Amino acid sequence: MKTFKKVYSFRTYIKRMIFIIPLILISITLSAQDTNTYEKAKNEILEQFGAMPAHFDAYPKYALAGAWESFKQINGPGSKIPPKYRELIQLAVATESGCEYCIYYHSASAKAFGATDEEIKEAIAQAAQTRHWSMILKGNQVDYEVFKKEFDSMMKYMSEKAKK
Repeated sequence: MKTFKKVYSFRTYIKRMIFIIPLILISITLSAQDTNTYEKAKNEILEQFGAMPAHFDAYPKYALAGAWESFKQINGPGSKIPPKYRELIQLAVATESGCEYCIYYHSASAKAFGATDEEIKEAIAQAAQTRHWSMILKGNQVDYEVFKKEFDSMMKYMSEKAKK
């Protein structure tokens, strides 16, 4: 019996190693790729901004390349929303979420893209108004399906009225 146990243990060991060794090699390969994609993303960010912004520096290294790619895509030339309006939207969301970093960033960015102080104030007021009515509807548990029908009816009425 001892021989069987030794053979069985050896076979089990070999089977495990056959499974584990490729995982280790894959992990090493992915780690090297992560380092390369991280460095590439970091260099692009430095080239774009002249510094490594804190929000990118605070991101996990293995995921930075994906975050940077997403940032470039959503803020790049393919965006259908002009930069000033994009920043005003983000400012409104930042105000609602209470993120002081985001409020500073998007206020300054909106101004850099031509937003006036009045447009910034209005974007914030629009966010506040949306939050206000959201609380009224949700707090009073207004039925969503009833709300949609009512709203669609109002839109139809206003559209017909505008044609006259």
